[in-house]
Amino acid sequence: MFENMTKAEAEAEILKYVRAYCDKYHNIKKEFKPGDRITYASRVYDSEEMVNLVDSSLEFWLTSGRYTQEFETEFAKYLGIQYAALVNSGSSANLAAFMSLTSDILKDRKINHGDEVITVACGFPTTVTPMLIYGAVPVFVDVTIPQYNIDVSMLEAALSKKTKAVMAAHTLGNPFDLDAVKKFCDRHNLWLIEDNCDALGSTYEYNGEVCLTGTIGDIGTSSFYPPHHMTMGEGGAVYTSNPKLNKIIRSVRDWGRDCYCDSGKDDTCRHRFDAKYGDLPLGYDHKYVYSHFGYNLKVSDMQAAVGCAQLKKFPEFVRRRKYNHARLKAALEEVSDRIILPEPCKNSDPSWFGFLITCNEGIDRQVLVKGLEEKKIQTRMLFAGNLIKHPCFNSMRASGEGYRVVGRLENTDRIMRDTFWVGVYPGMSDSMIDYMAQSIIKIVKNM
Repeated sequence: MFENMTKAEAEAEILKYVRAYCDKYHNIKKEFKPGDRITYASRVYDSEEMVNLVDSSLEFWLTSGRYTQEFETEFAKYLGIQYAALVNSGSSANLAAFMSLTSDILKDRKINHGDEVITVACGFPTTVTPMLIYGAVPVFVDVTIPQYNIDVSMLEAALSKKTKAVMAAHTLGNPFDLDAVKKFCDRHNLWLIEDNCDALGSTYEYNGEVCLTGTIGDIGTSSFYPPHHMTMGEGGAVYTSNPKLNKIIRSVRDWGRDCYCDSGKDDTCRHRFDAKYGDLPLGYDHKYVYSHFGYNLKVSDMQAAVGCAQLKKFPEFVRRRKYNHARLKAALEEVSDRIILPEPCKNSDPSWFGFLITCNEGIDRQVLVKGLEEKKIQTRMLFAGNLIKHPCFNSMRASGEGYRVVGRLENTDRIMRDTFWVGVYPGMSDSMIDYMAQSIIKIVKNM
């Protein structure tokens, strides 16, 4: 087939067939009917993603390459920040973000073993895991309902001489009170890491300017796992406008090395064999000098290729999420005396990841969730509910060491008992949203 073709012609022919294959066999549109499964999230894509994916595979570079560089550049432009580093997951993004703050380069602002980081127990565990692995102490404060975010009134009570940072997520797309948290961090010279994995595309009006979440703190993180706002299959990103932090983040991501050459390149600095590092011999190969304890958290170029196509669609994804959330909320107002509906943080415009519902007295979450699942409407808990109640905290609970709690976490425990959520992803149709609303209303009214 390719005997009389150039390499470029052969690639173009392959990609033509890939596009035709995707158009015929993927994303086949069908009208929703009650009884069809409604998942809480799903990929939304077309032939552009598949063409990019195959194009990258034909190049067979496999590790980070040209698509990675393209995505990092375009993603930083979208966010309006200076630097974005792609990693292999949102959890890795949180790991790289936190570990970057343990660098000796930061001197007296470095997070040391035993230092404290203010956070919440109501969320996803990998916001907290890096702290525990390193030996820092998470300090848990309660959250608010119906915003489901960090209770900023508890920040001063959580502060100690050992506090070095605040690291918290924007819950299911709803920004936390960035004005209060950022002012608190600035007042006490603390780092702020925004776990933006569930909130990409959300905005917050800060100092009179509308900013994307993840860009107001010192570091932001994102996840590109399939259910998230956009996908690479797996993947994540760490971003900042601080050049020093960017250098550390990339070192932590790339084995902890001091060298900053791109994959497959050597001697970008022109001093590969003539510099002195630590107690190493003069001229030790800079490719193998390690300035941090790092990891290999890089993404593959095939994943980045998918991300490049997704990023072009992203504004429409955000628009549809907002629309779906608003439609569902309007429909559920008639039972708002029996279930608590979510409210956005003041000065924010969320790119909603899901629709949170908290059951009031007389409404049994288990009954409501079971009823929805029986109707093939997928539900999810608000992740850990209360993380410190989970088996992974058994030994720490028994010893009373390794973490600190401020207050009683009453809302956190209520969320653990009474809260769940359903999806609003951009692939949902009006009929799917309406069916979910009708199903919730019917079950609630029968209790």
